[in-house]
Amino acid sequence: MSTRSIGSDPMERVVKLASEKAVVIFSLSSCCMCHAVKRLFCGMGVNPTVYELDQDPRGKDLETALMRLLGNSQPVPVVFIGGKLIGAMDRVMASHINGTLVPLLKEAGALWL
Repeated sequence: MSTRSIGSDPMERVVKLASEKAVVIFSLSSCCMCHAVKRLFCGMGVNPTVYELDQDPRGKDLETALMRLLGNSQPVPVVFIGGKLIGAMDRVMASHINGTLVPLLKEAGALWL
C-alpha cells in the first residue's frame, strides 16, 4: 500500500483541478499565448479558472504531467472545458473557428447565450 497522499501524483492533480470548474486553463503568467487564450474566453463572456504554473510550488510537476497528456514539449496553455481536455491554443482556436467551441462552453455551463 502506498503512503502517498491522494492528489500528490501530478497527473491526478491535473485531472482533479480540470474537473472542478467549467473552464480551466493551465498557464504561465509570462506566456503570450496563455494571455491570448485567457483574453479569448473573457471576450466571450466566460470566466475561466486559471492556474498559473509559475506561481504554484508544484507547477513544474504539473507542467511535466501536461506535456505527457498532450504528447508535446509545449505544456501551456492547456484548456479543459467541462473536465474534458480541449488542448493547447491551436485546438482552442480551431474549435472557435469551426463553431464547436460555443456549444462546448454551453454544455459545460460556462456560457448561457
